[in-house]
Amino acid sequence: MKNKLLLICGLLCAVNVFAAPINIVAAENFYGELAKEIGGKNVAVTSIISNPDADPHLFTTSPSTLKAVSAAQIIIYNGADYDDWMKQILANVDKKKTIIINVADLMNVKSGANPHLWYKPETFPMVAKSIASNLNKLDPQDKDVTQQNLAKFLTDNNKVTQLITVNKQKYQGTPVTATEPVFGYMSDALGLKMYGQDFQWKIMNDSEPTPKMIADYEGLLTNKKVKLLFYNNQVSDSMTKNMQNLAKENGIAVVGVTETMPQDISVNQWLTNEINATSQALAKVTSKK
Repeated sequence: MKNKLLLICGLLCAVNVFAAPINIVAAENFYGELAKEIGGKNVAVTSIISNPDADPHLFTTSPSTLKAVSAAQIIIYNGADYDDWMKQILANVDKKKTIIINVADLMNVKSGANPHLWYKPETFPMVAKSIASNLNKLDPQDKDVTQQNLAKFLTDNNKVTQLITVNKQKYQGTPVTATEPVFGYMSDALGLKMYGQDFQWKIMNDSEPTPKMIADYEGLLTNKKVKLLFYNNQVSDSMTKNMQNLAKENGIAVVGVTETMPQDISVNQWLTNEINATSQALAKVTSKK
């Protein structure tokens, strides 16, 4: 009897050790990286948009994407009109068998608002908690590990929050602009005063700014009404390049931010790098008399 119990125990342990990881598909690689950080070895993650050098707006679905989605137990996507191509993919997903995390819904951000939610400081902690909660439902045996990973992420993210607070105290009210509203939420969190938003939204939506918008935007740079220009370093066209050059010619700092997270880096380190780059640029231009 004792031998039978040991055998059963051994088999159960073996099942637990060699259990298949939970399949997660993320529309964007920063949500995929977050899932890896929370799930660890207990998840297998596929990120649909993952190339940090490619324009994410030019993405088209592929058979490999559809295959990954069909096997997913959890799907994470941004929403808020950013990744509308997910709607077609999700139409073929069994919602009863698949957990779907719409980040915009989670953050209560509606269609028409700035969709770059990953630069909103509250987003990643909220998504991390949602991922952990759903992993615990699917894999309660590894709940302790998941919770440890979540706690570590939140501790590291708290350092990002502290960094935002420190820089807000230094640079609150500093006038800035951008070619697109990619960094908008973080700019707001840093207390920066954003100008030229009508121009930015036209560029983001691939529509032509009016002559007045262009003239007004150029005036921000030539008249040195702003100290810094953010630009999307994954999207390039003649107009945004001209604006970057105009900024440099007038002694205005230029900082590139990304829509897709660089490879081989954690979420919190990515955010830290972006904030530090902004801080370093602002330190140079605000020290000038």
